[in-house]
Amino acid sequence: MIPSFLKPYHTNFSNLIRLGRKYDGGYVIDKRVINKTNIIITCGLEAEWSFEKEFQKLNRDCKILAFDHTVDKNFWINRFVKDFISLLLLKKIKFYQIFDVFKYLEYSSFFGGKNKHYLKKIVSKKKDKNKQITITEAIGDNKDIVLKIDIEGDEYKVLKEVNRNFDRLNLVIIEFHDLQKNLKKIKSFIKKTKLKNIHVNANNYGMIDARGIPKVIEMTLINPKKFKIKNIKTKRKYPLKGLDFKNHKRGPDIKIVFDK
Repeated sequence: MIPSFLKPYHTNFSNLIRLGRKYDGGYVIDKRVINKTNIIITCGLEAEWSFEKEFQKLNRDCKILAFDHTVDKNFWINRFVKDFISLLLLKKIKFYQIFDVFKYLEYSSFFGGKNKHYLKKIVSKKKDKNKQITITEAIGDNKDIVLKIDIEGDEYKVLKEVNRNFDRLNLVIIEFHDLQKNLKKIKSFIKKTKLKNIHVNANNYGMIDARGIPKVIEMTLINPKKFKIKNIKTKRKYPLKGLDFKNHKRGPDIKIVFDK
């Protein structure tokens, strides 16, 4: 059971669309933002950009700026080495053993044109301008932005910046980690932000605690000044059939129950 302040506001089901993989990497958004968006700013990339790829197929004019200091040459070399060791141990080729070669080629192609990946860490206070960047700096003069944040626990450090850039944002996707420890921070953010929560999903990679609170949730928030949202909470049950899928396909799904 999770606190009721995390319950989304009602939006027409026909407006909701999932972009990206069926499993980890896909997100549910309001499709009205797609053609109104100039840029996606992705904070935290790893080896997953299916959301950005599908979004850009629907809006060719949109560009992607990704920030992740961990996806460097060593990141790819380590993946190639693991594939090679697996190949030696099994002594026969299977697709997954050479998957990362194709993934790297896709990465080089996708981020080789107008889309850019920067080896910079998203921080709240910058100490090294060559290796770090704030969300405000990443946004720059851009507007009509989709902001996607998955930075493994550091999201709590940048929530004030998200609110400060409200007018430039169309939509925000945030993964909240260690939910049990940070409920007060999330509640404060929800109370102060002008953004409206329109979707929530429990990430089953993190599982749940004894109280039924998931360790990780994914939340989609929309700018109600740009996209009309009713000021009433939803009565829908989550996960949403046909839109929400398990992040970890072999793990048990997590049903969300809100307290009263």
